[in-house]
Amino acid sequence: MAVGRVVLVSGILVLLFIPFLLWGTGLMTARSQAALRAQFVTDQHRTGAASAKHLSAPKQNPVTPAPLQVAPVIADPAVGSPVGTIYIPKVSLSMVVVEGTDEPQLQLGPGHYPSTPLPGEAGNAAIAGHRTTYLAPFYNLDALVPGDTILVTTVQGTFLYQMTGNQVVDPSDVAVVAPTSTPQLTLTTCNPRYSASQRLVVHAALVASALSHPNVVAAPTADVHRVTEHHSPPPTPPAKNWTAAILWGSAVAALTIVVWMATRRTHGGRRALVVAAGGLAWLVVVFSFFTMVAPLLPASY
Repeated sequence: MAVGRVVLVSGILVLLFIPFLLWGTGLMTARSQAALRAQFVTDQHRTGAASAKHLSAPKQNPVTPAPLQVAPVIADPAVGSPVGTIYIPKVSLSMVVVEGTDEPQLQLGPGHYPSTPLPGEAGNAAIAGHRTTYLAPFYNLDALVPGDTILVTTVQGTFLYQMTGNQVVDPSDVAVVAPTSTPQLTLTTCNPRYSASQRLVVHAALVASALSHPNVVAAPTADVHRVTEHHSPPPTPPAKNWTAAILWGSAVAALTIVVWMATRRTHGGRRALVVAAGGLAWLVVVFSFFTMVAPLLPASY
């Protein structure tokens, strides 16, 4: 009898954990995004940056084409700190990009590959993002078609990219983030949805820019080594804490036993009250348990 109850509760936990990964993780990312956005606004004020709200693709002039301005090479933000914002109208995406592409950073939002130029700089700026968890920023990345626009704002200005193509590659294929001779943006995510067996890669070319400090000349990327600059502490993603996960798991087990025993000892209206109050408390404890367990799993998609 006791074994049956353990199996039943375990099954319920597994069933609840799936929607937690798909939607519950988004609650944590949304909170981190709010902190990152506030920090980015502070960074803009600190550097005197002003974003361009009405940037559109320039009209082609075969006689006197206007030179495209790229941003000068600057130090990378600290890992986990805001790089800027990315806005893709086609898929209704508007999020803050963080520095770094390890799992702790991707739990905060789309992450900039530290080994690539920052958006707006010369070369191939690359950004990775989750497809189905942690707010799923790149869920509909496959819906983009050539000509669709991607707007990225950093402390250096606002930069408009146009999608030029996409491809599906093996996860080990690093050529997609290799340096390029022209300024472009590369977005990567897992493919297909709910699987990490492949990578969907979207390429976009820089077509317009509005620099915050247009008089600053961009340096040749070949002569500049990327470095990291440290500012205020970035938002902290959920830590990998086995002890906390075990303690919260024990709390789930203990509360399950308490609620079950209390339900058996009450009747009528009091039983309904115990079930409602106990169930609510149980869900809160389970959510905390899942929050500790999720970072312990392999990189999600």
